[in-house]
Amino acid sequence: MHIVIIAGGTGSRLWPVSREAQPKPFIRMEDGYSLLQKTYLRGLAAVDVESVTTVTNRDLFFRTEDDYRELSPSEPLHYILEPFGRNTAPAVAAAALELQQRYGDEALMMVLPADHLIQDEAAFAQATASAAMAAAEGQLVTFGIRPTHAETGFGYIEVGEDSHVTYGQAMRVERFVEKPEIEIAEQYLAGGRHLWNAGMFCFRVGTLLEELTTYASELLSGVKGALDSAEASEIDGHSVTRLCAKTFGTVVDDSIDYVLMEKSSRVAVVPCELGWSDIGSWLAMAELTAPDQFGNRVTGKAELENTQNCYIRSDRRLIATVGIQDLVIVDTPDALLVAHRDQSQDVKNIVQRLKVQGGDLHQHHVTVHRPWGTYTVLEEGERFKMKRIVVKPGASLSLQMHHHRSEHWIVVSGTAKVVNGENDILLRTNESTYIPSGNKHRLENPGIIPLVMIEVQSGEYLGEDDIVRFEDSYGRC
Repeated sequence: MHIVIIAGGTGSRLWPVSREAQPKPFIRMEDGYSLLQKTYLRGLAAVDVESVTTVTNRDLFFRTEDDYRELSPSEPLHYILEPFGRNTAPAVAAAALELQQRYGDEALMMVLPADHLIQDEAAFAQATASAAMAAAEGQLVTFGIRPTHAETGFGYIEVGEDSHVTYGQAMRVERFVEKPEIEIAEQYLAGGRHLWNAGMFCFRVGTLLEELTTYASELLSGVKGALDSAEASEIDGHSVTRLCAKTFGTVVDDSIDYVLMEKSSRVAVVPCELGWSDIGSWLAMAELTAPDQFGNRVTGKAELENTQNCYIRSDRRLIATVGIQDLVIVDTPDALLVAHRDQSQDVKNIVQRLKVQGGDLHQHHVTVHRPWGTYTVLEEGERFKMKRIVVKPGASLSLQMHHHRSEHWIVVSGTAKVVNGENDILLRTNESTYIPSGNKHRLENPGIIPLVMIEVQSGEYLGEDDIVRFEDSYGRC
């Protein structure tokens, strides 16, 4: 089996924890693992895995690598990096074409979204075994979740009228149904022949490409062109395919459900009960935390007085509430969300307005991840900004220059190798250097522990786009 993890989307309904530069797959759960890490580990535990392919945005590549590196992977990792999102159909097609080149038509691929949660991993392994057998016989297999309530936010899969739903066994699909009105959803729940569409799939590579040729030939041709014009490289023993923006931009933006699964006559579903959640809103996230006697669910530190049926999440500060009910409260260092439980899906509207207004609140946290490490904005005002910079061992920033700001670097811990104009400097704890605007400079960590330093910027413009790169280890010139 070859695992294909689709790590796309922004998770705007989970703002302010989910941001464009650190979206939903990177949210850490209470056990300390991110949703991406849990997806990876779940796939490895369920089947005998030969390789893992991750399809994600090219700007998230190094963040994805950091999450995988924590798990010390032993199997080959392949990356397909998209310049921008094009929905699941192009992502699945690109992964299938690359798997065909490497492993042939008989290879089996299991497609998993990186931002879903499954709590019953034994049931998932059983469902995967059934899906693999059906896929090997030429079926396009999807996973259907037993509904627990009348849900209008999910698509449904209907099994054939002559079928009695048997959990853990592949069955014929009658049709796919779009998100229904509540009355229809209640009928589906009572009828017993409809399952939630979990967006997970299992295919034989050759079968998938044959069916795409029949039902989505234009899309498949476009993805082939994007792969032909892609840049391929090896990083730390793992293969990386960077799709060309110009070519990939011509590919149809659509889901694998719409372009193929709803049209093919070779579709099967494995009904299953997995403890599954797509964590599509803060209300769904709240359900993962046990309530207290008043129906409150708390992650982090909180003091509650006369509070009922609330979800409260705070990673740092204490949240104190008095005399409230039915609210969602999510606190981060730079943004606080307060929403009624019944309107938690509408958080995405706030994110859209933030995009229109400009600024970084829809895109970045206070701590921003970069290929070389992180920086955290500690304070900023007119003509100044202070950052805490952490550089990974062996990593370096680009050789760069700023037109409008000067910088003062002070080492807090570790050792810094600095290029400052014509000078090469080695700085240790409590040592510093001043970099005038217009000077070429570079920061590197030559040591074996993280380099921590404080950067003080001053000037008439302090935006992150005032960077001219001359050399870069991460292809950002």
